[in-house]
Parts: sequence; structure tokens; C-alpha cells
Amino acid sequence: MKALRAQSLAEIRMTLQRRETLLLTVGIPLLLLVFYSKFKVMPVPGRPVDFVTPGILALCVMSTAFVSLSIATGFDRSYGVLRRLHVTPLGRQRLILSKVIGVLVVEVLQIFLVSLVALGLGWRPRGGALGALVVLLALLLATSAFAGIGLVLAGRLKGEVNLAASNGLYLVLLFVSGFIIPPSNLPGFLTQLVTAVPSGALASGMHHVLGEGRGFGVANAVSLVIWSVAGPLVAARSFQFD
Repeated sequence: MKALRAQSLAEIRMTLQRRETLLLTVGIPLLLLVFYSKFKVMPVPGRPVDFVTPGILALCVMSTAFVSLSIATGFDRSYGVLRRLHVTPLGRQRLILSKVIGVLVVEVLQIFLVSLVALGLGWRPRGGALGALVVLLALLLATSAFAGIGLVLAGRLKGEVNLAASNGLYLVLLFVSGFIIPPSNLPGFLTQLVTAVPSGALASGMHHVLGEGRGFGVANAVSLVIWSVAGPLVAARSFQFD
């Protein structure tokens, strides 16, 4: 347990000390939240802050569980850090668990900061206590899905290639998953694909619960469950430590 605790603290500390990671996980979500809440640059249902905030919360999870984890793990693998660590008393399982703990802690900080700023901008979440529980479960499922996808890339690609691939996929998903752009404003063929990807399913469900006060959506839930299982399974089978 001492080894796990020490490595978990190290993961959290290293994440919070990386300026580029803080920009990705905190800076960009907050900038998007303030900008799209203050300036109505596109037609959205209801008040801009009420529509944008659920999507930004979903974006925070993708930023940390997918991009940040993937890039950091990819470079650790390229530099031989993972190869040395997983044969120490820490072991493979506790090494992976420490990264998961680090991701969850950073996500809690992100969600707290974004929610605080959103409330200051006038956000009024809907859904009540039951909605909050549904959202919490959805965020955990999405964390599993995004972490799996990120580790698939990190475990197969060289550090620099993984960096480009992760950032490129992040930008694509940012604009086509309904985080800040209503799916109805996307081209027809993209609208049909939103729920099929974990980012789109999460954003859509978050909008339903927190923005409209209704159910998460069966299609969104099924998509998230499938990705939350498939992502880690593929990562476990394909990940290479060197």
C-alpha cells in the first residue's frame, strides 16, 4: 500500500506540475465555458451557460482521462520509465491503479473549479439528487472508456506520434461530439455518429440530465457501457511496456 500511495501522489504531483497539462485540463475548459456563456455565438436551447456547462464537464473528463493520461503514459513508455517501474515491487497492477487514482483526483478538481465558475456565471443545474447520481456514474464510465482509448494509443505508438494522434483526436471530438456545439447544428451524417462515440454519448447524456432535467438516454447509456468495457480490455491486450 505504501508503494501505491507514493506512486499515486507522484502521478498527481507530476500532472499538476505540467503547464501544458494544466492548460489542457483546466485552462481550455474554463476559457470555453466563459466565452460561450458570455457570447451567444451560435443558437442553443435556453441560456448559453445552461447548455455549455454540462458539455464542458464532459470535456474535462475527456481531457484528463484520455489526452493527459495518454500523452504522459506514452512518453513514460518511450523513455523506459514504465519498463523499469512495472518490474519493481510496485508491480504492473498497482502502477496502472496509481494512474487511475491520479486521473480521478484531477477530474474532481476540474469538476469543482468548472462548477464553481459556472455557478458564478448563473448556471442552474437540473436533475436533482437522482440526476447527480446518474451524472456521477456516467462520468466514471466515461473515465474508464477514455482511459482505455488513451492507453491503447500510448501502448502502441511512439511518444511523439502518440502526442500528435491524441491531440488531433481531441480536437476532432471537441467539435463533433456536442460539447459546445448542439448536435442539431452539425452536418446530418455527423449527427448520427455523435452517440456512437463515448464523447458524444457522454455530452448528450449530460445535456439531457443537467440541462433539461430528463433521463440520460438509453442509447447514450448503452454506448458508454460498451466503450467503458471495450476500451480497457483492448488496452490490456495490446499495451506494450517497451
